[in-house]
Amino acid sequence: MGQKIHPNGFRVGITRDWNSRWYAPKNGFGDLLIEDDKIRRFIKSEYYFAGIPKIEIERKGDQIMILVHCARPGVLIGRKGVKVDKLKGQLEKLSGKQITLNIHEITQPELNAQLVAENVSEQLERRASFRRALKRSIQNTMDRGAKGIKIRIAGRLGGAEIARVETQLSGSIPLTTLSADIDYGFYEARCSYGRIGVKAWIYKGPIRKGALTRGR
Repeated sequence: MGQKIHPNGFRVGITRDWNSRWYAPKNGFGDLLIEDDKIRRFIKSEYYFAGIPKIEIERKGDQIMILVHCARPGVLIGRKGVKVDKLKGQLEKLSGKQITLNIHEITQPELNAQLVAENVSEQLERRASFRRALKRSIQNTMDRGAKGIKIRIAGRLGGAEIARVETQLSGSIPLTTLSADIDYGFYEARCSYGRIGVKAWIYKGPIRKGALTRGR
């Protein structure tokens, strides 16, 4: 029997904060949870090209505060904020509540596991060699100062008849150490011969004692 746990869920409340921060009574919790999922799916699908690895949501009454972590904020904001105003209007129509939208720029996308997984997926969809894609992504991340990185892909690699798993790593990945700043990302490459799952783990170094981070 496997002993696996989600790397982010393993650290929530210890070194990571929740992505959704609000309170609701028992009879309304489910509706708000589904609404959060709809908001995240809408932003991700409409503005995927902006490089959005994480969306944080806070609620106060009928007001929703959304923090979008973005690698290319200019693409999301648009000229004179036209696109961000449009997005805000779409989200208010979707939720029926007042929306406050903030954009946080990710200055080093190579150190964000979700963006690394998405980048590898894009290369696989363009029929690039999976070994070359893994090697290039690992090298870029290590050059940015990461302590370690592991990428695992699974599926019909290269269009092979039988699915298999390929893993490449560099440096140290202390997955069971709670004080380690481990970032995790997952994405699926939609290839013509089937889907290929891409998982990425990035170790950025130890977290100072008592620190509660909100993801970077």
